Amino acid sequence: MNLKLTATYLILYFLFSSCQPQSSGKENTLANIKDTKVLQYAIEGKILYENLCANCHQKDGSGLGKLIPPLFESDYMLEDIGRTIRIIKFGQEGEIIVNGQIYNQAMPANPKLTDMEIAQIVTYLYNIWGNKEGVIDANTVGEYLKTQN
Repeated sequence: MNLKLTATYLILYFLFSSCQPQSSGKENTLANIKDTKVLQYAIEGKILYENLCANCHQKDGSGLGKLIPPLFESDYMLEDIGRTIRIIKFGQEGEIIVNGQIYNQAMPANPKLTDMEIAQIVTYLYNIWGNKEGVIDANTVGEYLKTQN
């Protein structure tokens, strides 16, 4: 890896972690990510998430009441990474149950997202809020997108 790129990510990490308030467990903080590769993906993923997903799912992952499901501590998201990847790319319609609550709002597809962008988003989501899944790379995303569940 390029030394300048690594240094840039480390600087961003320290900026993010030093500017973050103390975590109450719900903030989508990058401060607890120690692995630099995970951090690289997560920084980009946080930007993508905040621009593409947070309008509905909220920055803190709390969702919108009974309309949009939460991602924070979501049993539905945590039980199947592949399904999450496919939902991001292809969207979803129909009823789902998240943490015992029924949701029936369609999530639009994001067909223009690349495998790398999806990898960054899911690496971010699966490594904040106490999750520690590690890097979910573009090759893994590509494999999941080939499968149907």
